[in-house]
Amino acid sequence: MKEANVYEEEFKLWVMLEQTSSAIFAAREKDLAKYKTSPMKVAVLYAVQQIGKEATPAEIARWILRKSHTVSGLLDRMEKDGLVTRKKNLPKKNLVRVTMTEKGKKTLKNSMKRESTKKIFATLSKEDRKQLYTQLEKLRAKGLKLSGFPKPPFPKSL
Repeated sequence: MKEANVYEEEFKLWVMLEQTSSAIFAAREKDLAKYKTSPMKVAVLYAVQQIGKEATPAEIARWILRKSHTVSGLLDRMEKDGLVTRKKNLPKKNLVRVTMTEKGKKTLKNSMKRESTKKIFATLSKEDRKQLYTQLEKLRAKGLKLSGFPKPPFPKSL
């Protein structure tokens, strides 16, 4: 009987984590709608900014924990929206470099206001946020190990 309780507890924790993530994501989507963008597009723009001139679809995928084909489709839409450009790398023709356009830079700058996430995380004290971050790092590490995703380079610490 104890084993069933453990599984029920794990399930409830997983559901709570998923619902929390979905609620925060939805609030962020609402914030970003006024800039005609989405959290995933902003994540790509941020990754491109941080990676710099060496940004490739594979490296972006590593940063945002998505499969390469998912990022490729997202980059197609972002290129159509005028947020990024893709160019073949001349020495290695099979390698594509991704750069942000001026529109992409403006979109990223606007997205950094993060009104909803500031309000949401303000409900936690600084100590609560540190503890939450530490616990999420542990869960993420195990999830990455089990999923086969490499550890993303961001975020490094709180």
